[in-house]
Amino acid sequence: MHILVSNDDGYLAPGLSALAEKLSESAQVTVVAPDRNRSAASNSLTLDMPLRVKQMDNGYFSVDGTPTDCVHLAITGLLDKDPNLVFSGINNGENMGDDVLYSGTVAAATEGRFLGLPSIAISINSSQPRYYETAAVIAVQLLEQLLERELPSDTILNVNVPDLPLKNIKGLKATRLGQRHRSEPVIESRDPRNKKIFWVGPPGAQQDAGEGTDFHAVDNGFVSITPLKIDLTNYQRLDTLTDWLKEIKL
Repeated sequence: MHILVSNDDGYLAPGLSALAEKLSESAQVTVVAPDRNRSAASNSLTLDMPLRVKQMDNGYFSVDGTPTDCVHLAITGLLDKDPNLVFSGINNGENMGDDVLYSGTVAAATEGRFLGLPSIAISINSSQPRYYETAAVIAVQLLEQLLERELPSDTILNVNVPDLPLKNIKGLKATRLGQRHRSEPVIESRDPRNKKIFWVGPPGAQQDAGEGTDFHAVDNGFVSITPLKIDLTNYQRLDTLTDWLKEIKL
């Protein structure tokens, strides 16, 4: 078993090391990760410049690109031996609800699935986690299940773990994505030359966060595991759209 591990927090992130070290107890692990923090890079792929790869002293490969770049490079030619599956994480901070559209952590797993490999994204719900080991143990447990039961080819797992000691985790729950309120306003400021600049504001608070959602599970001490479908087509709306298009005359 050969596992590719990546993330969006960069190759120096402690969550990445915690995940890679734990998985290496069960499989061969190769780490290919961004050279710096690339959070919220989503599924962006670098096409307008070459990518540079360095193998660091700890054996990790550092890439001056996005999480998607890292996984794409690894699977399509960088590595001598193709991996069997992809883990992305452990991310500092949760990736729940609307977050998955922006998340580089989820994007790395998505790219793995696009390229034909079972893939899991794993995050912990703290910007300064204390219990990476908990999330790492959950990752190994999911790996064992994955070896017994294959994921559908159109699905990745998005895992969010409470930042708690393992003994305090109440269990694992299959969940759906919740939703957030509209994002907070941008923050206006001035640069040293007194020119106007803007910072993207914080994400909105939880809105749809009832029982069954990822938000609810993590808030109540459970690990949230959400199956994300890679095919974004809304098949239930195809007939409606076909009727709507009939009204357009060219």
